[in-house]
This record gives sequence, C-alpha cells and structure tokens, in this order.
Amino acid sequence: MKTNHLISEFLLLNSIAVVGVSRNGKEPANHIFEKFKQESYQVYAVNPNTSQIAGEKVYHDVLSIPEHVEGVVIATHPDITKSIIEQCAAKGVKYVWIHKSFGEGSYCEEAVKYAHLRHINVIESGCPLMYLNPDLVHTCMKWVLNKFNKTHEEETVTA
Repeated sequence: MKTNHLISEFLLLNSIAVVGVSRNGKEPANHIFEKFKQESYQVYAVNPNTSQIAGEKVYHDVLSIPEHVEGVVIATHPDITKSIIEQCAAKGVKYVWIHKSFGEGSYCEEAVKYAHLRHINVIESGCPLMYLNPDLVHTCMKWVLNKFNKTHEEETVTA
C-alpha cells in the first residue's frame, strides 16, 4: 500500500499511542503526543520508566494500555522498535508509524519485516507533525523529504 494512503488511514484513527514520550519534554514523541491531543485524538503516552509526565498518565508499554489502540507512533531508539512492534502485534494494533525525518530515527529494517509478516500497516518514515496542521518547519521538512528522499509520494495528504 502506498505511504500516503497509509498516512491518510492512520490520521483517521481515533486512538493512538505514542511510544518514547520523555520526562524532559523535549523529545519528538512529546511534541507528537501533544499535537494528537490538540487535534482531539484519544492519545496514550508510553515510557517504561515513569507513570506520569506533566500530569498525564503514562503507560509502561503498549500492552499495559487497558483500552483498544488502533495506531502506534514509535519515536524511540531503533534498537527497541522491534520489541514495540511485537507488543503491537500482541495487542492487535494494525497501524504503526515509525518516526524518521533526517537520519536514522526509529527505523529498524528487521522490525518492519516483522510487522509486515503480522499484517501490520507500517509508515516507515516521516513524522505525524508534517500532516497534523503542520507548522512552517514541518511543512518544509515534508517538502524536502518528498523532493529528495522520495520517501512519500507527491500527492497531498491532510488530516
């Protein structure tokens, strides 16, 4: 399935978990979590090292979220991406977005293969902030990634 089609489907989901939300508040996952909240999604923060960040409940892993989760954004070190996708498979999550803009991001080829074998739809790069009413920086990032990396197709995707 084409990446932009998957992005459109992902943005139609209601319940999203964001893995990698940090206590320091400065990680991409924190910004992604906040943006999904602002856009009225049911969003869950995931960090194995804390149970609360800035007054928000934080879950230790995807499996510990008691509600159904339709999609997961992974914004962590790539070494743990596969274990997160294993949790997604066990929980029945059908959509995963692996955060990656410039550089490695959270991308792990082994994790992507594992996800495909379990019929999980994977967005392998980019950032939801490029599509959720993006600011100027994320609009430019989207343009650069589309133009030079050919990561996403040229069609327009909006939330």
